[in-house]
Amino acid sequence: MSGAFQSRRGFLQLATGLGAGAWLLPNGLAEESAGSADGRPRVTNPRATSGDKVSEPDWQERLTITVGTRDGDLVGNSHKVLQAAVDYVAGLGGGTVRILPGTFTLRASVHLRSGVRLMGSGDETILTKPASVTTKLALDSDWYDQEITLVDAKGFEVGDSVCLRTKNPHNGGAEVLKRTLVARSGNRFKLDRALRQNYWATGEPTCSTLFPLVTSEETENLVIEDLALDGNRANNENLDGNYGGCIFLQDVSNVVIRKVTARQNNGDGISWQICHDVTVEDCHSHDHAGLALHPGSGSQRPLMRRNTLERCQIGLFFCWGVKYGLAEENTILDIRGQGISIGHRDTDNIVRKNTVRNSGQTGILFRPERGPGFCGHRNLIEQNIVENSGPETGVAIDVQGGTEQVTLRQNQIRESRGAAQRIGIRLGKETRQITLTENSFDGLMKDVEQV
Repeated sequence: MSGAFQSRRGFLQLATGLGAGAWLLPNGLAEESAGSADGRPRVTNPRATSGDKVSEPDWQERLTITVGTRDGDLVGNSHKVLQAAVDYVAGLGGGTVRILPGTFTLRASVHLRSGVRLMGSGDETILTKPASVTTKLALDSDWYDQEITLVDAKGFEVGDSVCLRTKNPHNGGAEVLKRTLVARSGNRFKLDRALRQNYWATGEPTCSTLFPLVTSEETENLVIEDLALDGNRANNENLDGNYGGCIFLQDVSNVVIRKVTARQNNGDGISWQICHDVTVEDCHSHDHAGLALHPGSGSQRPLMRRNTLERCQIGLFFCWGVKYGLAEENTILDIRGQGISIGHRDTDNIVRKNTVRNSGQTGILFRPERGPGFCGHRNLIEQNIVENSGPETGVAIDVQGGTEQVTLRQNQIRESRGAAQRIGIRLGKETRQITLTENSFDGLMKDVEQV
């Protein structure tokens, strides 16, 4: 674990020190510049060459477009003006969309494209959404159809992002699709893409104006920073974090999310699925129905540091197969469930120097999963403060299932509410090779329990 992690840190230190346009450079350039293993000379003076995405100069200036509600290169307060700026910048090879102070009310997601930096003006730049609307589908639509008919089209407009949900007519499972309404005749709407699922009346299909505020799929080299995203939780239905969030990314690589406030979403705050080399730093994610930070299935090498996570169902949730990540110096407060949750094949991660306080159920949880082959092995938990975890029978750090080769080192585990039946570290009976070193305990009924 340590070798791979040191390499990762070296890359990140390089990336954060690059120049104004260098956040657009692919990972391969850093390796190329160091010289090739087969003896070819290193690239010392890269030139812009048609089709060469590896050896690109570090341009001192790239295109910046400003967007404001009253002033700017583009003026407006909707998703349309923001999307127009993103598409314009991306069409010229990448650059920055600078959003001036103001409130932008979105009826559709802002879809980021490769090489785009979305930059606000701090908490004075607010992206939010109106109340959601849901209706049933009036007619069957087959998997090859690119249209739907709604029972009640009130509250739906051409250009809206929508979420289509149904029960699979063949196996009863849930189907969720995200689409955009691109044309209409009365209650009949054309979609931007075909359904690719059967939406039949037998599955009780619905259409809702639910969407992530900022999203991207199958792109690379993105920056999102210095803005506030408000999900209007009180007036929106829930959208599962596997499909939405204030920010939702799918199959994206090389991302920096910095100094973003994500708040009040009826779902997750910041969620990324099968995304690699995602950095989330100095963000404030709070008051969501779901998860504050959700490094999702298969995401490799996430870096989450100096974030404040408050009043969500789970603070930091390592989903399936999240590996070689670092969670460091985060403050996780007043979470209803687990402050940090690690489970399904989440291996070789480091959780270091975080403060986890007042978790409703568990401070740090290793989930039991479906047997040792599915558990979160080879993780290092060190120098964290875990305080006031769970109810009177609460556990600060709970290692369940067949979890193996986990090290808990130099953590401070505290209780200020009275010992009751509270436990500092609990190790399940099927756990193996759990190393406890130099942890300190205060105010508990039992410091360590082996079930």
